[in-house]
Amino acid sequence: MYFYRNVPTIKAMTFDLDDTLYDNHPVIRKVEEQASQWLYSHHPISQRWDKTQWQAFKFQLLKQNPELKHDVTQWRQQQVLQGLMQLGYDRPNAQHAADELIQRVLVWRSDFDVPHETHQVLQRLSQVIPLVAITNGNVNVEAIGLTTYFSQVLKAGPDGRAKPYEDMFAQAAAYLNVDRQHILHVGDHVITDVLGAKRHGFSACWFNDKEKSARATPRLKNLPDIEINQLASLLSLI
Repeated sequence: MYFYRNVPTIKAMTFDLDDTLYDNHPVIRKVEEQASQWLYSHHPISQRWDKTQWQAFKFQLLKQNPELKHDVTQWRQQQVLQGLMQLGYDRPNAQHAADELIQRVLVWRSDFDVPHETHQVLQRLSQVIPLVAITNGNVNVEAIGLTTYFSQVLKAGPDGRAKPYEDMFAQAAAYLNVDRQHILHVGDHVITDVLGAKRHGFSACWFNDKEKSARATPRLKNLPDIEINQLASLLSLI
């Protein structure tokens, strides 16, 4: 654990989920593969675009409507809906396909096991201080077995704009009823988590399990208060 500055007494913690409490990269890779296979199999017209073209179309939609970045579920749904319409489907058929695929994706998205260490750390922390989850993703926290540790779960889209915007940080602070400096936000992303937390008055803990140096991380524009490379280090703060 590294301290970059003195930290006020920690009275509550907020947590990023993806790539902080578990490795999300293999989960997403598997979901993308499952989604592609399902779409190509059940809607062969989709095969007119390869995966690279579908991905390019997804980011074209974001350029046209930047608000989609605040709701990853809606973004994917629009990708499928509007993509199939461009390929020749009418809107009702494209909507049906997009809705069906999204329901499957949300199941696949949460079909993994959270590391045992994460459960141990969250359980011990939650016995001492309140914990809130703040995520830009769409994982089902109940399905992955983490609901018992969090007093509140906030998701970008349903609960406001994505981090680093203030929306979910403000909701967490209001719910916890704790001065923001006494809330430690823990996350792996130097922009959405570290910058977001510091910009909105929270104390910030950078979960750096890849052990990159701050100097070698160009996007780290705001230093966190604390840096850790394993979750168990947080137990020394309570």
